[in-house]
Amino acid sequence: MVAEISTKNELLQEIAKSVRDFANLHIRPNVMEWDESQTFPVEIFRKLGELGLMGVLVPEQYGGAGLGYKEYVTAIVELSKVDPSIGLSMAAHNSLCTNHILMFGNEEQKAKYLPKLATGEWIGAWGLTEPNTGSDASNMRTTAVQDGDYYIINGAKNFITHGKTGNVAVVVTRTGEPRTSKNSTAFIIERGTPGFYAGKKENKLGMRASETAELVFDNVRVHKSQMLGNIGEGFHQAMKILDGGRISIAALSLGIAMGAYEAAVQYAKERQQFGQPIGKFQAIAFKLAEMATEIEAAKLLTYQAAQLKDEGLPVTQAAAMAKYYASETCVKVSNEAVQIFGGYGYTKDFPVEKFYRDSKLCTIGEGTTEIQKLVISRNILELK
Repeated sequence: MVAEISTKNELLQEIAKSVRDFANLHIRPNVMEWDESQTFPVEIFRKLGELGLMGVLVPEQYGGAGLGYKEYVTAIVELSKVDPSIGLSMAAHNSLCTNHILMFGNEEQKAKYLPKLATGEWIGAWGLTEPNTGSDASNMRTTAVQDGDYYIINGAKNFITHGKTGNVAVVVTRTGEPRTSKNSTAFIIERGTPGFYAGKKENKLGMRASETAELVFDNVRVHKSQMLGNIGEGFHQAMKILDGGRISIAALSLGIAMGAYEAAVQYAKERQQFGQPIGKFQAIAFKLAEMATEIEAAKLLTYQAAQLKDEGLPVTQAAAMAKYYASETCVKVSNEAVQIFGGYGYTKDFPVEKFYRDSKLCTIGEGTTEIQKLVISRNILELK
């Protein structure tokens, strides 16, 4: 058992070093350019595919790395310490679109799509959120109506990662009456399908190199063979996908917090005031102590959720707790990092300004902080 744990830790360290080296070489020099121009660097994700990071959880038989959630979390953290936008897109590709097909696709669907997604040849998108139904997913307006062997899909999804660039999307549609049980169904829809196109690309506060856009469906004909699972199972599938997705956002949050913290520590050692480094002043030292402690707590929660996921144990509450705590921590830590940098922290010449902008998305995406509290409290009280 000791040897097994040691081997596992060595693997995590190797993954961390490999991703860190890649990020420093290929991502760090371009961070602000991509951010300012809102460029989604597709070529980076092709290279991440070569590293195995676009199919971390996908079995080797489908071209993936065949690794677990701990390895996945480690990779997201290291990317996000350099550029959270890249960490976010890598996480969304893996945990949403790709994982939905992996978890609920039939053998034919997996063989067709997973090799392209796992290698980074194709970029994946996942559509649940709509303009008027965010957390109220059972009331979605995007509908799929059966027409023989096909389904006709109409509606729109918004805030979709890779909404313009994605080669394929898993889309959850309503196939029953609003706010009824088992009223939604998921479909795999390829880019180029007539009537399926991208709408508005969002101009965002942060995560600007991670593409976010609208998906539009205008009488899109999708064959029944593109359905994931059975009719009416879409919402249940989406909730399972979001359990894993929340671990992804916790990892993203952890990477942001660590990146901001490490920059703040370095600055506190170098910045001189009144003849000494500002880290020697208790006001700054205590901020760093609080940041370090909260990051460690977020790390433990995140890796605990990943461990449960790897063991196939119930993870809904643990994932919600990790996402809730880590996301709020990354906002607090990046805010304090800006404060430690002072006026320089408010400029784009130093990294904490971007960590600060990027952090807020983590308390919103894949279920707001308030939704996480709802999930946690319902589990505590055993309310369904």
